[in-house]
Amino acid sequence: MAKLIPYPGSIRINVAGAFIVDDEITPESGSSNTPPLDSTLSPGTTLTANISNGQSSKTHNRDIVLPHHTSDVSHIAVDIGGSLAKLVYFTRDGDNLGGRINFTMFETENIQDLISFMSKLISARRRSSSVERSSKPDSRTDQHVYIMATGGGAYKFYDRLRKELDVEIWREDEMECLIVGLDFFITEIPDEVFTYSEQNPMSFVEAKQDIYPYLLVNIGSGVSMIMVSGPRQFKRIGGSSLGGGTLWGLLSLITGAKSFDEMLLLASKGDNTNVDMLVGDIYGTDYGRIGLKSSTIASSFGKVFKQRLESDEDDTDVDGPVHEGNQRFKAEDISRSLLYAISNNIGQIAYLQAQRYNLEHIYFGGSFIRGHPQTMNTLSYAIKFWSAGDKKAYFLRHEGYLGAVGAFLKRQPTGWGRRNSFDGKG
Repeated sequence: MAKLIPYPGSIRINVAGAFIVDDEITPESGSSNTPPLDSTLSPGTTLTANISNGQSSKTHNRDIVLPHHTSDVSHIAVDIGGSLAKLVYFTRDGDNLGGRINFTMFETENIQDLISFMSKLISARRRSSSVERSSKPDSRTDQHVYIMATGGGAYKFYDRLRKELDVEIWREDEMECLIVGLDFFITEIPDEVFTYSEQNPMSFVEAKQDIYPYLLVNIGSGVSMIMVSGPRQFKRIGGSSLGGGTLWGLLSLITGAKSFDEMLLLASKGDNTNVDMLVGDIYGTDYGRIGLKSSTIASSFGKVFKQRLESDEDDTDVDGPVHEGNQRFKAEDISRSLLYAISNNIGQIAYLQAQRYNLEHIYFGGSFIRGHPQTMNTLSYAIKFWSAGDKKAYFLRHEGYLGAVGAFLKRQPTGWGRRNSFDGKG
């Protein structure tokens, strides 16, 4: 029997046989954050995915294939944050073999790129509906396209989106969308949730139904920590202003990097021990009595001031940012140090909140993570260290799309309820 998952408007998502596509294509043109529109979006064609026998030959951004979902989907979802805008939309196979949930991302400052991309999706959707209704007079395909929007940008850019896209826009609560999206990934999508360690970088966690209570740590421009105790039962219990926006802002000042991905690339090549003061720098060895290894960071950027003083004595010019002539500190080392500093801070606050509310499972979401090994390892190690192994850090392959997916799932018929995330009252 098909596994139909009902949600609160016009469709029910069939997740039977769902799987994540691993092979990605490289954008042929445009921004590095914007995958090219598939050839199926050309004028006169239908909005489709290319699926055959449960596999796909054209993919990007780890699409989720729904091989048995054939119902019409007449909406697009977008989560517009302070730094990034995340877009989720559905494409179906022309032979009714199923479809897929597509994911893509834009920098919020390039909002026009997002609007242009959405406009092409809407035009393709309308053409597809028109063609289907012409060939099948009894078709129930909805010719209208709806935008489900969440995040601060859903309010900031509301009038502009309505004017330029000429569609109806529903604004959904940001926190609720995060929870709806996370619940969906935890309970329905295989090989989505995993734990991370250097020894076992990606250990997948089996999808399960008994998920409450848990803590969601959503790391975007800032950080929100949300305790989820049951369906539609959540509370923001804390957060931090030191998040992805902090890393992005400081590294753009210090290193001259132009994008978040460039900053993460720098961090992956860096050696933080050139700028951070370690326990070993102070003790010459481990501080075993309190469980600190010699490699533990005692002070982020702790070596910088001393080395700059030494440079001054040598009459070395160290004025100005790194990217304007100061060659003593490498951009790669600074990037890694700051990444560790922010990640360690978030990890410790997350542990303290989980300890305070007796929460064992901690899920990290948000576009700050980006599947970056150093980030995940730092967060995971912090939770394991401070909890003495009693609590676990979990990550997701679609960590940046929780809000967008939640908004996508909320466009449903009146009366339907999410099997696990909703209480059935619609």
